[in-house]
Amino acid sequence: MKKLVMLLIVIAAMAMMVPMVGAQGPSVYDSSIQVQNLDAANTANIVVEFYNQDGTIAHSFSDTVSASGSNTYFPLSVAAGFDGSVVVSSDREVAAIVNVIADNFAFGSSYGGFDGGAEVISLPLIMRGNSGFNTWFNVQNAGGTAATINVDYADSACAEGPITIQPGAAHTFDQATFSCLGTTYVGAATVTGNSGSQLVATVMEAGSQAPLLNLLSYNGFTTGSTELVAPLVQFNNSGFTSGFSIQNAGGTATNVTVSFTPGAGNPGTACTETISIAPGSSQTFGLFAFTLTGSNNTTCTRGQRFIGSAEVTTNSASQDLVGIVNQINFAYFGSAYNAIDPAAATNTVVMPLIMGQNSGFFTTWNLANVGGSSTNVSCTYSNSAVTSNQTLGAGEAWTLDHNNLFGGTYVGSATCTADGAGIIVAVVNEFTFTNNADLLFTYNAVNR
Repeated sequence: MKKLVMLLIVIAAMAMMVPMVGAQGPSVYDSSIQVQNLDAANTANIVVEFYNQDGTIAHSFSDTVSASGSNTYFPLSVAAGFDGSVVVSSDREVAAIVNVIADNFAFGSSYGGFDGGAEVISLPLIMRGNSGFNTWFNVQNAGGTAATINVDYADSACAEGPITIQPGAAHTFDQATFSCLGTTYVGAATVTGNSGSQLVATVMEAGSQAPLLNLLSYNGFTTGSTELVAPLVQFNNSGFTSGFSIQNAGGTATNVTVSFTPGAGNPGTACTETISIAPGSSQTFGLFAFTLTGSNNTTCTRGQRFIGSAEVTTNSASQDLVGIVNQINFAYFGSAYNAIDPAAATNTVVMPLIMGQNSGFFTTWNLANVGGSSTNVSCTYSNSAVTSNQTLGAGEAWTLDHNNLFGGTYVGSATCTADGAGIIVAVVNEFTFTNNADLLFTYNAVNR
């Protein structure tokens, strides 16, 4: 059986939640799971297991997912008060995402499941008391034996551990209660397990100081790469701005240049920013070049409206890098996604959750051609005859709004394939326009 692991966080049932918007940041969480069957010919038989943090199984159930179909599990069938992790086992290849909801749909974020772990996990953005933002993260043991882990925080003398985590289970590290980091900390962390351990991690970023009342999430990195691609960055765009946080996962300082390229037909001028990153540390690109003050080694124009993509084009010491993109509009909306190793790009991406007119929720995607030549991209949707097609030149991106695409309510999944030698990556935004609520979710499409 193939397995996916998910750092699911469910602290209370939806019926017990109390709205908190305008008063504080997210405090009570619930989650949903979307599972997509990547086999076009066969039904997937799945088993979903919920693990308590002590390694015991709180609940499990079995189900089937139709060929090329997807299932949404919400509300989840686990008891109120559960705080743990999930393992999905399947006899077919599947992909999955988790949507996290807080305080009765006042906040939301999204992240993907993992199909394997590593001994070392890199976390490029960790915060304590940063303009009201604090992070907390769960580390899950995706292996078959107990794992002993330690956490080191960059540019500080702070560390946590050793902590032992049972197979399938997870442990929570909360920076808001970790006083060693001081009043304000903005940096990175590295999680290290014992030899042979298989670890994964997901980070939650919670903003509790108006107007930055947000919930964002991203996955920790099990591998790094010398290049990174971010398919969507935006600055000074109807209040939205981005921060591209890059961590040096190597052992030597390196000078990193990020090139910003506007999308076809979108506002902005191509430009660069260069920053030196120490081993284990992280730096934020774009935010200070386009929006805030503080970056001098840049050709970007502060205050200019920009919608496009970003890419690491120089890495002087060829160190392994990892990165995430935060996008916030300073008026409730905020989300995050993982930057992508272009070497991991393929000709096919799958998206486990696509929506149109779903009780006000809908999705958009940003799909980029990271290959060196033009390609035609064809997309199909589960349980729908609708198709989408686009020709993309080298480096071009495609933004598609799904809200009115299906002529009515739609909840399903999508698969996009590039022809010829085309290679593509994508991120998906889920949102609804609700006043005074952060209901912007972003997740990475799965390359296969």
